[in-house]
Amino acid sequence: MNNTHKLKAAIFAVVLQFTGFQSFSQSDSPSWPISVLPTVERPVFKADTFNIVKYGAVSDGLTLNTRSINQAIDACSKNGGGVVLVPTGLWSTGPVELKSNVNLHLQGGAVLSFTRDMSQYKLVETNWEGLAAVRNQSPISGTGLNNVAITGKGVVDGNGDAWRMVKKEKLTANQWEKLVASGGVVDQKGRIWYPSEGSLKGSQVKNAGVIAPGKTVKDYEDIKDFLRPNLLVISQSKNILLEGVTFQNSPAWNVHPLMCENITISNIVVRNPWYGQNGDGLDLESCKNVVVENSVFDVGDDGICIKSGRDEQGRKRAMPTENVLVKNCTVYHAHGGFVVGSEMSGGAKNLFVTDCTFIGTDIGLRFKTTRGRGGVVEKVYIKNITMKDIPGDAILFDMYYAAVDPVPLKGEARELPKVVVLPVTEETPQFKDIHVKNVVCDGAERGIFVRGLPEMNIHDIYLEDVTIQADKGIQTQDAKSIFFKNVNVIVKDSKPVVDIVNSSAMTFDGLRYNEGAELLFQIKGDKSSGITVQNSNLKSAKNSVEFSYGASKKALKIK
Repeated sequence: MNNTHKLKAAIFAVVLQFTGFQSFSQSDSPSWPISVLPTVERPVFKADTFNIVKYGAVSDGLTLNTRSINQAIDACSKNGGGVVLVPTGLWSTGPVELKSNVNLHLQGGAVLSFTRDMSQYKLVETNWEGLAAVRNQSPISGTGLNNVAITGKGVVDGNGDAWRMVKKEKLTANQWEKLVASGGVVDQKGRIWYPSEGSLKGSQVKNAGVIAPGKTVKDYEDIKDFLRPNLLVISQSKNILLEGVTFQNSPAWNVHPLMCENITISNIVVRNPWYGQNGDGLDLESCKNVVVENSVFDVGDDGICIKSGRDEQGRKRAMPTENVLVKNCTVYHAHGGFVVGSEMSGGAKNLFVTDCTFIGTDIGLRFKTTRGRGGVVEKVYIKNITMKDIPGDAILFDMYYAAVDPVPLKGEARELPKVVVLPVTEETPQFKDIHVKNVVCDGAERGIFVRGLPEMNIHDIYLEDVTIQADKGIQTQDAKSIFFKNVNVIVKDSKPVVDIVNSSAMTFDGLRYNEGAELLFQIKGDKSSGITVQNSNLKSAKNSVEFSYGASKKALKIK
């Protein structure tokens, strides 16, 4: 092998050239920023190639190749780096540990299939949903690395069905019958299947796996089966490239960069069954300088998700996810297309999303948090989004996240949260300074939903050039300084088109809606004030406005 030959550096600068984002007439919204993201460097690798076959790997779907693959990676890294080649074939393996300066390359037709034998995955101290926790070792992992990649046209399969619980409501009767007959256990209510008694036991433990004072890893052995790993976790590392590969069938989340910097994710496919519990696609947590481009997601939970730690631990970490560009991506089934939260306690800023498509996604743009999180999400710029057949909200900002599926299952009853004013503390989250432009949605349950807290309204949200066909229109609660410009909502239920509850300083400029709508505005609550409507034809509605629950007629000004 040639130890001196190196590939030429592949370095590219991310320069945003979004044009045509005009300021709102109120001059309250800044223009779309240009050239604000730093340079992102792709990792550079030597050309030396280490074929896993030379280290004893056998492609028969039976041989466990854990040792051979890890030996190849270790040898490559110790040699100064290069390419570890996984040839065409079905390669069964246990956990794979990445090393610095290694490009794990899967040839077309290569399937890296992780064993269903849970004993191959040791319990480790790691992170789960923003908290320090004990989980099973991830099928692919790496910590403290520099220059690392997974590339090629192959498939990484986590065999997640061996790990995941499944809700009866998410399967057909025939599918449920086959699943129960395959083994495992069903809970007492007969509605959730678990792959083992240990998995069921873990589900009954509050905060299962979260590291408690005085406990060691061994203390979690009896619920080991419940502590599902994320498929790929790279933590505290720099210069990361994921390109071309399909990541699928994860036990929990699929791809999870944690506290990493300089990440390029390009042309990957991420797949999970739609019923896959916690089956997120991509979770960027406390990461900096990231490009996600030309990728496809079809998963069981959120598609492309921004996180930064949970509650006090996230605030103490104080590492926001920042400087992120997401472009030319498609999300099919997912709980949300582009998502921020709910674990965003370290904050998020300088997020840019453009030219993305969401088809059949439960919610299109999803911002979620809850009391106790703290953290500030700001400076978010979203442009050129296409949506189709959205079962829930096309655009959602919600500070009452309750950790349930965004679209209720059949027969599921939910109560609205009680509105209580609490003191503002470090535990109070904030959503502000968010800009959304050029959105078209054909089909949603509701067009736009904005729900803040009475003590901390969602504020400074700008929506421009938005056209949505939905069952219901726009609803705001405990929001202020929300600007709608050239927003067109075509709704089936037009009583009302716009429902405003205890919201203030709102501007509707060029609002369009169904001809003959039953009621255009319904304004509720004594805190509603400063609502301005201009350049809009109120006469197209049968009734233009109703005031109730203490709302004053002075709350609305029509220009």
